[in-house]
Amino acid sequence: MFDYLIVGAGLFGAVFAYEASKKSKSCLIIDKRPHIAGNIYTEQVEGINVHKYGAHIFHTSDKMVWDYINQFAEFNNYINSPIASYKDELYNLPFNMNTFSKMWSIKTPAEAKAKIAEQIAELNIDEPKNLEEQALKLVGTDVYEKLVKGYTEKQWGRPCSKLPTFIIKRLPIRFRFDNNYFRDRYQGIPIGGYTHIVEKLI
Repeated sequence: MFDYLIVGAGLFGAVFAYEASKKSKSCLIIDKRPHIAGNIYTEQVEGINVHKYGAHIFHTSDKMVWDYINQFAEFNNYINSPIASYKDELYNLPFNMNTFSKMWSIKTPAEAKAKIAEQIAELNIDEPKNLEEQALKLVGTDVYEKLVKGYTEKQWGRPCSKLPTFIIKRLPIRFRFDNNYFRDRYQGIPIGGYTHIVEKLI
């Protein structure tokens, strides 16, 4: 009865169905959830598009991908520039020169690198035994205490000293004054929500 059975009405399944239909193929899409769009599902709540499964920011450096998705929605110019609050102090994320300048009253990448290296050396951690030691070895004391520890413990529900090292392989540190979380050229959130895109695709 159908050329393809697609399991999952998320973005991948919807794009596959759209492209298959352009080649005169018939598709049946099934999903265990009572709605389309998978994890990018958005629903209107009092005029606001709510991302039911967490915020999704579309970002890519591939112009072909950007042009493709823009067939189905207009995107706003949202740039993800998170702010972390620590004891009534505000810091830019990801960790960058704006973060370090505020934290240590410094101005240059060389000063920031030196400060982090100095803190790491003072800790004298050879082989980290847990996530706390792993993070300290990567970013030093100040960045760990203010920007990593509390968030990580809240996320995992246990002390960093009780978590395995493999959870944090690296922590992104940027030695430039740029608060943009992503490095991609094209970024945004679709006006009207992601569900609207999937509706058009299928």
